[in-house]
Amino acid sequence: MRATVMYEAGDVRIENVPDPQIIQPTDALIRVTRACVCGSDLWPYQKMERSDIGRVMGHEAMGVVEDVGTDVRTIKRGDFVIMPFAFSDGTCAFCHDGLQTSCIHGGFFGTTEVAGAQAEAVRIPLADGTLFPLGMHADDALMASLLTLSDVMGTGHHAAIIAKVTAGKSVAVVGDGAVGLCGVIAAKRLGAEQIIILGRHADRIALARDFGATDVVSERGDAAVERVRELSGGYGVHSVLECVGLEQAMNTAISIARPGGAVGRVGVPQEQTIPGSEPAFYNNVTVGGGPAPVRAYIEDLLPDVLEGNIQPGRVFDQIVGLDGVPDGYRAMSDREAIKVMIKP
Repeated sequence: MRATVMYEAGDVRIENVPDPQIIQPTDALIRVTRACVCGSDLWPYQKMERSDIGRVMGHEAMGVVEDVGTDVRTIKRGDFVIMPFAFSDGTCAFCHDGLQTSCIHGGFFGTTEVAGAQAEAVRIPLADGTLFPLGMHADDALMASLLTLSDVMGTGHHAAIIAKVTAGKSVAVVGDGAVGLCGVIAAKRLGAEQIIILGRHADRIALARDFGATDVVSERGDAAVERVRELSGGYGVHSVLECVGLEQAMNTAISIARPGGAVGRVGVPQEQTIPGSEPAFYNNVTVGGGPAPVRAYIEDLLPDVLEGNIQPGRVFDQIVGLDGVPDGYRAMSDREAIKVMIKP
């Protein structure tokens, strides 16, 4: 089959690789009908050291189940499924707590150990606990929004949940990428009264406003902090969604939270320590977050997608076949695209 293989920063190729096989009796195989490039894929695209064997990329997908192992009970051939970015058994203590990204037997797609889904097909470990069967073949208009439930919509929602967004509260979203835009959707859906988007790309800002952002802050650093405080009565906001992962973004997030506020961080951190620990401490700001357990959120978010109440699929502004994936990485890295969908 054909798949996306990354060998080092900037070196993305479409190559023929061995077809996935059932390895464990709990595995399933899916034919990928939609996948995409994630903002977190850009970190290895910009920083990955040389690998002789490469890495099959991609952790967001939908598809049709082609085969199942002998111990798979709830997933069957022909099912149309969403593949969350992490696999999980669905039975451990953390899965029962709705934290599938901490499953004691789980892991992540698109690593050196488990091949990714920017490919024609993919092996799914722990299929019963991982895959979400839709019980239908959605029309093409819904595909993009359904695909976001594999990662970015669930991740934006996770940031909002961790940041304690509730009705009537003020919210700031740091970052105007796909996750940040989905964070705006999540905040609006949870009833936030004021939603401030921190970003500076005109196309993304326009989409954020469509999704429910009430204010835009294009400044950075101290100027951004000052502007957010001006917009929030001088105190800062109740909830901050940090969707970038860089030190400046985290410092800004903590600085714009009001005393007693909360920061939900879902940007993959690029530093070993959490910036801004002293102001967070003295202002009693709660800081939390991590890899979103999107498998736990699909059932809650799905009805709003199906009914058209939310349209997170609008974050996709470029669609490519497998041959176009390398240029899709470049376009996202150069901020020419918000998020690239792949139709293998």
